[in-house]
Amino acid sequence: MTFLAIDIGNTRLKWALYEDAHPGATLLAQGAEFLEQIDTLAEGPWTGLPTPQRMIGCSVAADAVRRRAETQMDELWDVPAQWVHASSAEAGLMNGYDHPARLGADRWVAMIGARHRMLARGAARPMVVVMVGTAVTVEAVDTSGRFLGGFILPGHGIMLRALESGTAGLHVPTGDVRAFPTNTSDALTSGGTYAIAGAIERMVQHVRSHCAADPACFMTGGAGWKMAPHMSVGFELVDSLIFDGLLEIARHRFAPL
Repeated sequence: MTFLAIDIGNTRLKWALYEDAHPGATLLAQGAEFLEQIDTLAEGPWTGLPTPQRMIGCSVAADAVRRRAETQMDELWDVPAQWVHASSAEAGLMNGYDHPARLGADRWVAMIGARHRMLARGAARPMVVVMVGTAVTVEAVDTSGRFLGGFILPGHGIMLRALESGTAGLHVPTGDVRAFPTNTSDALTSGGTYAIAGAIERMVQHVRSHCAADPACFMTGGAGWKMAPHMSVGFELVDSLIFDGLLEIARHRFAPL
């Protein structure tokens, strides 16, 4: 059962075609396009792909962007589009949000992917799941699989633009992360990086105290590689965490054909 997974973020659409709809399935093809280029998928990277029999997607973009992706699918294949929305429970994860449906789909799917990855290796543990992109999200999950809550904070780019727009004289190139910055570029980059790191590390402390156990820590997102070297807490960097979650959701939703 060929399976198409789509992840639409704030800047790019990422896709992956698998041989089957379950974790560990063979990856047949994958790619990414900036949102401005979605309308070229059918005549470009999707041309000649095996026809997917099932599809599940995760989107945080506007409805119009999601519809553009569906249009590209319709030009090539007769496959119904299913989009994940956070619910009270799915694929072994329980939602502790005050209004479960208001939780971002990408956050929900990433936590499902992280929990599956953890359980595939051994016993259940609490988790901290971080996505570093345009925004940064930091999620807490207890040992039983209940989402406890999470932080949302601006990513590096938003922080820098906010400082540039609100403070005179800070229109400078991005610098390096240093313990003791001695120029404005390094000071801005280091400040943003350590602000994000501090929020993440505080959540690790909260989870450790609440659950009386050290959490398994996962990090994903386009800018995750920038943060990982500067963390004082060990994090596993997993680029495919949302796709891992979509595969796990597919395993629960689809019966074999």
